[in-house]
Amino acid sequence: MIETYYAGSYWLARSESAEACAQRAERFFHLLGHCDPAWTSWYEKAGSFEEARRRQFTTDAANFQKLFAQKEHEIGDGFSFHLWTGNNLEETSGVDGSCGYSSRHLPASCVLEPYDEGPIGERVLTASVMIAVLRAMALAWEPEWGVVTSHQYDELVSEKVIPAGTSVGWVMYFSRLRGPVPPLPAPVRIERVEDKGTLVILTPERFTVANPEHVALAARVHELLDRAGLLRRLQPWPTG
Repeated sequence: MIETYYAGSYWLARSESAEACAQRAERFFHLLGHCDPAWTSWYEKAGSFEEARRRQFTTDAANFQKLFAQKEHEIGDGFSFHLWTGNNLEETSGVDGSCGYSSRHLPASCVLEPYDEGPIGERVLTASVMIAVLRAMALAWEPEWGVVTSHQYDELVSEKVIPAGTSVGWVMYFSRLRGPVPPLPAPVRIERVEDKGTLVILTPERFTVANPEHVALAARVHELLDRAGLLRRLQPWPTG
């Protein structure tokens, strides 16, 4: 079984204009391109791979504003986008994003599905690249919470993820709005993201459910973060 991963960042009830969301999107894709060169060319989705490859998308703010003006990219009072990249059907990566809406029930988000297989997958599914990806999300989108983890680990701990809506993963991000990160056991590492929040890196190697030591460490960290109040549900964004 191939373990598949994603990087996601989430926030709630932060109303923003199309212009503000477009500027955030531009900054994110600029930073993402510095994480790995495979993330420098992007395409809109279409009915077939060949057609989609002809729909190259320039990730500047002006182009995102044009996209957000289209009806199919409106979500209530906010906006969405769906972009992908890859040279063949077997090796692709995609980003789904939503921004700007004031709903107190459905989080806004930016979710990257990285390459899972092949040489690019081996290159990007490393701690250093995934840390850089989540840092890019934190800087561009200013989310309340973010995570890099595998779909298989989410399934393993689904009874913990579903009630809270937040969970432990390979790499995590906590906005300063959620409070300070407590001391955590080795080999867990903590990094600041400017004045915005904190990254928590569980393992220096790729985290996997096939490794019982990884799963045990995640359970211990979950207990400590939950006790510190960091795994609570997302809160509406402060307006003051």
